[in-house]
Amino acid sequence: MGFVLRRLAASVPVIIGITVVAFVLIHMVPGDPAQAILFGSNATPQQIDDLRDQLGLSQPLWQQYLTFLGQLLHGDLGTSYVTHNSVASELLSRTPSTLQLTGAAMLIAIVIGVPLGLVAGIRPGSALDLVSRTISFIGVAIPYFFLALLLVLAFSLNLNWAPAIDDGSAAALVLPAVSLGWGYAAILTRLVRGRVIEEYRSDYVKSANARGCSERRVLLGHVFRNSSIPAVTMIGLQFGNILTGAAVTEVIFGRAGVGSFLATSITTKNIPVVQGAIVLIGIAYILINLIVDLAVGAIDPRTRLASAST
Repeated sequence: MGFVLRRLAASVPVIIGITVVAFVLIHMVPGDPAQAILFGSNATPQQIDDLRDQLGLSQPLWQQYLTFLGQLLHGDLGTSYVTHNSVASELLSRTPSTLQLTGAAMLIAIVIGVPLGLVAGIRPGSALDLVSRTISFIGVAIPYFFLALLLVLAFSLNLNWAPAIDDGSAAALVLPAVSLGWGYAAILTRLVRGRVIEEYRSDYVKSANARGCSERRVLLGHVFRNSSIPAVTMIGLQFGNILTGAAVTEVIFGRAGVGSFLATSITTKNIPVVQGAIVLIGIAYILINLIVDLAVGAIDPRTRLASAST
């Protein structure tokens, strides 16, 4: 419990830094939100100025930031300039779609990456190792957004196996999840393969083999356990990357998630939504890393003891 409290306390400066980044980035985007809102309504300059005053955009930037930070401390992410709804409710309504995509992509990465890495690491130089390295190379070389377009062309337009645009069905989740998770499966394959090969060369494995331990016991009892620690850490980090990378994938496949909502809000300079979405993603990233640290500590208690001593 003490470890969790220390990590949460250490996350406070990080969250404050995230709020600063969220605030600065959106204000660096060219354009006037008031003009964007009144675009096409033949608004006069006075009406635009009145709207800017109403939205608080006429205040100095430091005052706008303090207002944003004060609202955030009270759990208020503000109100959308476009829909006039609570930003928190807008983001929460889109969160399940993003979590579905992120979870499915990570599941694909684990299901493909871990077994391929184990097989390749157990028998380096074999035909299976060659296949796994080839798959890994292709996964790293092809950007996920380009792979998404290829999947749409092949399986939606030509074969008609899955919808190209999200329609709420389970089949509509397959292509975006594969396109987003394939590259991370390749990274995980390379990590697990390298770690397994390293573990098999270690002295304790040689000693276990000399004592007559079965290969199954050596693999599951020693090699797999020690190899899983960096893999779990990498999975946590990649989960955060997938969460942020879901924005492009959601736009391509027309998914109504947090990422696509954020992308649309940036183009319209919907400041409260952009700030709220970045803060939400940042907090999710912090929580994911905390969960990873707890998982690593459960696998190897020595890491938990080392963290407690620092």
